[in-house]
Amino acid sequence: SRDNVVICGAGIIGSAIAYYLAEKGVKATVVEKGDVACASSGKAGGFLALDWNDSTAVGPLARLSYVLHKELAQSLGADTGYREVRTYSVKSLQSVWPEGSVCAGRRKAARKDGLDWLDGNISQVREMAEEGTTAQVHPEKLTRAFLDSALSRGAKLVHRTVQGIALSVRLDGEMLPAGRVVIAMGPWSGDAARWLPGLPRISGQKAHSILVRPSRPVGADCLFAQVVSSSGQRKEPEVYPRPDGSVYICGESDDSRLPDDPLAITPRGDAMTALQEAGGVISSALAEGTLEAQQACFLPTSPDGLPVLGRIPGIDGAYIASGHSCWGILNAPATGKAMAELVADGAAKCVSLAAFDPARFLR
Repeated sequence: SRDNVVICGAGIIGSAIAYYLAEKGVKATVVEKGDVACASSGKAGGFLALDWNDSTAVGPLARLSYVLHKELAQSLGADTGYREVRTYSVKSLQSVWPEGSVCAGRRKAARKDGLDWLDGNISQVREMAEEGTTAQVHPEKLTRAFLDSALSRGAKLVHRTVQGIALSVRLDGEMLPAGRVVIAMGPWSGDAARWLPGLPRISGQKAHSILVRPSRPVGADCLFAQVVSSSGQRKEPEVYPRPDGSVYICGESDDSRLPDDPLAITPRGDAMTALQEAGGVISSALAEGTLEAQQACFLPTSPDGLPVLGRIPGIDGAYIASGHSCWGILNAPATGKAMAELVADGAAKCVSLAAFDPARFLR
């Protein structure tokens, strides 16, 4: 049936597309080999910024998404962990500094600014964004809220493995009729090139993160830190306290090979140690906290660093939505809305997708 839309992937992008299709009365079938949000959508930080992409082609997509995130926090009727936050650049030295030193003075300045939980060896604190222009969300909660809303309005979730795509989607054991197919499998989207020759190359970059339960409550301030050790080695962790009291810390990445199965992704021990140590240097609440999770995921990337959104060249009814890299959570709402318009109505109206056209790689 031409009316049957199959979305391959139940991460935040596929789930957002299913949600906005349901808003249009289109009941999609979402196919997922693992669990909902089992890869980067369940392990991402969820930091949102209104204007940090303004200098790139992603700017309009990000601005629309930022507004939609705030609206969705109310309209979804589910706890997605959304809240506006203040965002700071923090520099810290690992060696111990006595009272009266520059670092001691910066600690006092941080307390004065309401950042009293930053009691480590802080050498610089600078606010990075205007009030109301940064926020956060819990990626897995938002992904599930998108999909649950779509399912409540007639969408279907099928836990199977995609093994081929023609005018239908070949699963492991049966054929699923599909008039339109959307590839939204994150860094695994490139696997569909076996069945869809016009598909651009999508790869993945491995990213590590930990979740810490601090020894005492911390503020709702997101941090982009630079931690310099006594040997001069610099780490740049990102620190995101969450509404549930936990603190998400990320910042270690590498170019490891993407495994076939998301469940086969394991974190590097040295990366976990580095993130723990970096957090501990910034705040004693993190140094004395309890480690709750050690994890890794792969961020989907394209050859030119921009998302790949639109019709797959040469194949009628086939679409792709992937390649958002570290801004996938931020850009999911606008991507979902625009792709739903493209699939259901023939053109994206809420924001232009011209810069993200998959056909650009054929020119």
